[in-house]
Amino acid sequence: MSGKLYGLGIGPGDPELITLKAKRLLEEADVIFFPGSTPEDTVAYKIVTGAVDISKKELVGIPFPMTKDRKILAENHKAGAAKIEEYLNKGKTAVFPTLGDTTLYATYMYVHKLVAADGYDTEIVPGVPSFCAAAAKLNDSLVEKNEELHVIPSSYGVTEALHLSGTKVFMKAGSKFKEVLAEAKQSGQHICVLENVGMENERIYKDPGDDIEAGYYTLIIVKETE
Repeated sequence: MSGKLYGLGIGPGDPELITLKAKRLLEEADVIFFPGSTPEDTVAYKIVTGAVDISKKELVGIPFPMTKDRKILAENHKAGAAKIEEYLNKGKTAVFPTLGDTTLYATYMYVHKLVAADGYDTEIVPGVPSFCAAAAKLNDSLVEKNEELHVIPSSYGVTEALHLSGTKVFMKAGSKFKEVLAEAKQSGQHICVLENVGMENERIYKDPGDDIEAGYYTLIIVKETE
């Protein structure tokens, strides 16, 4: 009998934001897969070990290259799924922790779908999204009454998105950060920038200047002025 794969959302960085279900599954798992060649070097490992003792677990790295080359990505995702299936074929219970919520721009989902399509038992466990944690850090709501919420990957269309009504959340700003920030300022809307929410190196800019050097885990919240 084959094992089961769980995709676990583990929140944006604070180990205390790991859900009770995710914590239980991490404790019960036979093998834990991490998004990187070396599990111990991943952000997910740091979050998980802040909440669960996994010192006796089998840890396996699944590399995800930072590229938009579809052929390379497809080959990588297929290889990752095959590696996971090796353990499922042994009847192992496997978990794959992902930052934030698994259903929001998680590269893992490409592998999850391949494993599910091959007939294996799979389940997604939701986690706290980074933008919800960010709003909590700001001690403010994301949307109220009939306001709309738009979640946008920063590597794609920015100008059009800024014209949407309500609150705009630009995720994973990274290399596009300065472009997004500049356009957001020109729109005259209220802007907040948050980096590494829930992690040790967390930074919050309620009035962001132009000298911020943003990293991969940077998000920008743009709200219409009243």
